[in-house]
Amino acid sequence: MSAGKHFVSDPKDLVRNSLSGLVSANPHLALDEKEKVTYVKDLAMLRTKQVTLFCGGGSGHEPAHAGFVGHGMLTAAVSGHVFASPTSSQVLSCLRRVYSEEHGTLVVIKNYTGDVLNFGRAVERFKSESVNLGKPLPKVAMVVVDDDVGVVNPNDDDEGGVGRRGLAGTVLVNKFAGAKAASGGSLSQVKEVAEYVISNTFTIGCALNAASVPGQGLPRVLGDDEIEIGMGIHNEPGFETKKPQPADILIPSLVDHIVNSAPFKRAHTARTGRVILMVNNLGATSNLELGLVTKLAVDATRNCGLESVRVYSGTYMTGLAMPGVSISLLVLPEDETHRNELLALADQSAQCPGWVNQTWIEDAGCTDESARAPAVQVKPASNETWEKVIALAYRNVVADEPQVTLLDQLMGDGDCGQVLLSGATAINDAAQSTQLPLNDPAAALARISSIVEDAMGGTSGIIYCLFLDGLAQQLRSLNVADNASLNSQLWGQAMLGALDTLYQYTTARPGHRTLIDALEPFASTLAKNGSLEQALDAADKGAAATAHMQPKRGRAVYVQQKDNLADAGAAGLVSVLKGIVSALQ
Repeated sequence: MSAGKHFVSDPKDLVRNSLSGLVSANPHLALDEKEKVTYVKDLAMLRTKQVTLFCGGGSGHEPAHAGFVGHGMLTAAVSGHVFASPTSSQVLSCLRRVYSEEHGTLVVIKNYTGDVLNFGRAVERFKSESVNLGKPLPKVAMVVVDDDVGVVNPNDDDEGGVGRRGLAGTVLVNKFAGAKAASGGSLSQVKEVAEYVISNTFTIGCALNAASVPGQGLPRVLGDDEIEIGMGIHNEPGFETKKPQPADILIPSLVDHIVNSAPFKRAHTARTGRVILMVNNLGATSNLELGLVTKLAVDATRNCGLESVRVYSGTYMTGLAMPGVSISLLVLPEDETHRNELLALADQSAQCPGWVNQTWIEDAGCTDESARAPAVQVKPASNETWEKVIALAYRNVVADEPQVTLLDQLMGDGDCGQVLLSGATAINDAAQSTQLPLNDPAAALARISSIVEDAMGGTSGIIYCLFLDGLAQQLRSLNVADNASLNSQLWGQAMLGALDTLYQYTTARPGHRTLIDALEPFASTLAKNGSLEQALDAADKGAAATAHMQPKRGRAVYVQQKDNLADAGAAGLVSVLKGIVSALQ
């Protein structure tokens, strides 16, 4: 079983040092230690020849994702802290480094809120950089893997919801998309292959215990007479805790769960067919046991009327040293031509350390050092109106922080007020020390967004960032060059456009009990009639209405609804808006 013992010096340096070890053992790889980006050494040459692609997420899932960097799979991978998404700045650094102007770049991520928001924001920031430099929109596409059929959120609805988690199927997406890119496929063709694999791969996991996290230990412990079906790769609870069973009963039940799951049935109406089977070690299962699991999974798949034409068995995506396995089925097309095309991609060599048939290669090029931000000159400038708006918004947040924190303690994780205060403080400090280009609204918002990212953590921080990024882009597209060009209605129109940007990366909408319930009414009212007072009243009413809504997004989804308690995020946003409106009256 997992224990709280680890080979570790300082947990804070573990990820960086681990990546350094990976690169030392694989001479085709290079590492940006600061941003924790692992990439192929011959990147400069590769970008001229094919679509590039990268994946990433929290560390602790090795060999995913850095172990799959190499010809035939990923061009690069970006790593966050253990079980935590990399920041959008890390992702942006990776995107700048690998982007192919000629062929384009595909971004592959797992379906977790932090990954979707941070990778999404990085893509939007990259687009903004190109537009601000007078270039066309870059050829970048992003796909989200959601192969888990073990746990389906009961609050998911027709609008999408949180969705299914991304598991070991992500590795199959990387393999097929990477092979297609290496074969000379266009960005649209590579994306099409990735989307097919995403739509037709289904995974379930089973763990004998949770995994110990370096520096933290075991988050929870299963009893000696317990196993858990559907446990996530971050120790998230599964859907069933049961007594241990003989492997020849347990493994067929996992395969049966896959083929009888609603997602599998929707995608695969026929009861026969050909599949690719992946048996994945979650980190601490012996190779001896993994061989047995593989044999039983092949047999169970056959008994379900499916032929396993390819079988992958090994360690692909772990949950640190979790004692357990996951089983994935990729359903192949019934059309023979299409099926053979995919099998050819499956059989194509991948020259990376994490893939079973890895190939060592010599350094085929030089380390690329061109991953730098565009040289955009922005000069700080003061502006009395902006400074007053920032100061009053900050004072309001200071005054309201205790109440916002209390609301979040009762319905969330208790940090919403403090996180908002951290962001407001950082913005106010920057304004007071004349660090903001307040004579250029779009540039000011872009700079404030960067400050917010550094100062605010959690989901609320990245949501503010994405909205501010979108708002800056909207002002640029409306040719707003200075403060004199703006009026209230124009701000409202830009805010609605910024909401469209935000909606690309979150399924939260009005009525889901989030800060959107305050933000959308404010933007809509302001765009309609330009009245700040009426817009603020609409936002206030929207926030108050969350007290009677069933949570559909965020951590409150997992907490029993307490009537008459407004959403902390919505209340915090209203606090900011009140300060802004009072400054402009």
